[in-house]
Amino acid sequence: MNWKAISRSVGAALLVSSLFMLLGVIVSVASAGDTSRTALFISFIITFLVGVFPYIFVRRTKAITLKEGYVTITLSWLLSFVFGMLPYALWGGPFTLENAWFESVSGFTTTGATILEDVEALPNGLLFWRSATHFIGGLGVVVFLLLIIPDSSPVKLRLVNMEVGALSRTSYGGRLNRTVNIFGYVYFGIFGLALILYLLAGMPFFDALCHGMSVTATGGFSTKNASIAAFGSRWIEAATMVCMYLSSIHFGLLLLTVVTRSLKPLNNPITKYYTVSVLVFALFLGIGLKAYGYYNSWGESLWNGLFEVMCISTTTGFAITDNSTWPGILCAIIMLPAAVCACAGSTSGGLKIDRILLMFRSIGRQINRILHPSSVNEVRFSGRILKDEDVAPQLLYIVMYIVLLALSMLLCLWAGVGWQNSLGASITSLSNVGPALGDMGSMGNFNGAPDVAKFVFTMDMFLGRIEIYPVLAVVAMIFDRRNH
Repeated sequence: MNWKAISRSVGAALLVSSLFMLLGVIVSVASAGDTSRTALFISFIITFLVGVFPYIFVRRTKAITLKEGYVTITLSWLLSFVFGMLPYALWGGPFTLENAWFESVSGFTTTGATILEDVEALPNGLLFWRSATHFIGGLGVVVFLLLIIPDSSPVKLRLVNMEVGALSRTSYGGRLNRTVNIFGYVYFGIFGLALILYLLAGMPFFDALCHGMSVTATGGFSTKNASIAAFGSRWIEAATMVCMYLSSIHFGLLLLTVVTRSLKPLNNPITKYYTVSVLVFALFLGIGLKAYGYYNSWGESLWNGLFEVMCISTTTGFAITDNSTWPGILCAIIMLPAAVCACAGSTSGGLKIDRILLMFRSIGRQINRILHPSSVNEVRFSGRILKDEDVAPQLLYIVMYIVLLALSMLLCLWAGVGWQNSLGASITSLSNVGPALGDMGSMGNFNGAPDVAKFVFTMDMFLGRIEIYPVLAVVAMIFDRRNH
């Protein structure tokens, strides 16, 4: 194992975090009476020194192996979580070590769940850092690292191949190292658009900055206790929905749409299936909200239904209504898109609509094989004919997701969490959605959960963010005798 190459790459990932900590210090200094500047500055110094250490004492290496790449990705995320909790833990208040870990993992994985009961009690420096963890995690700790590695580096080629999922990689086209640049262009483009739209809608600059970072990453951390509802503006809600939708579409297709100045790239089965499913769930939720008397008018019910479904399906986690009092049928409607979520190649988490569509087509192919054994049955996806070895990992991922969901729910029940919260929080954590149901719902928080359950939820967030396989690869390497 080439630990020198690994340490340099992980160090670069920590330097990215230290940069945003330094920006948090600047925000804190610019805010009168901000009490977080010391915590952020100490965190910056520690993170920067640890990150820069390999560049001083470790020589540059030319290449890494497949195993070393998986270790690099896993360690980059885990150490980002550890150092990301420093500003919270050093500041104190509600941030015990367990809560600081939870908030850090939730931020970097763009889950958006929080332990805070009063978000507005935090100083601006920490509010900025919370949203910054979303911004780093949305683009990806490793992708931020890849943006600063030269295109000719074999390390970059190896990490791109592993960090960008197989489902999303096929739609980017071109060389692998171009994929990172495409993702970066679109990501910063959506952030710029979000910032402009929020300012035009009347949101104060600091709030617009933080919400812009959150919505681009499809995270959900807000500067307000009532989330987007605190602003009471339909224009802000509309801007949020536009940016959430853009961030949930394959970034390669978005760039192609801009370059060609045509909507034709978005006219594909995956995008259409995703868009139609969001509208259908929003319609059912809107009808349900009106039928149960939560809103007086159809317009208000449908608008709130659309906003909530988009927040859940894009894994953003913002809210304009409290779902803690919803009946079971409305909770079921909102949890289905929470598991499936949006498109591959975006900042959204979950199973991805691509895998669900692939599963349906695989089922259809199997039925055709049974009915017509002598016929040629193929799975066509994104303009390609997929082989069985391409389909199998995606279908196995769905199985692993269900197994992890069941295991997570059982552990939470054992820890004393109610069945509704166990199910809802396990789904939203594993899919990186954030808010769940009941006390952990759209206007609630996870502070009341036992520490064991909080740890389970953070492991779900981590596995959901890097899509399980890299962690399984590292675990297999640990127990593989050939590696010792």
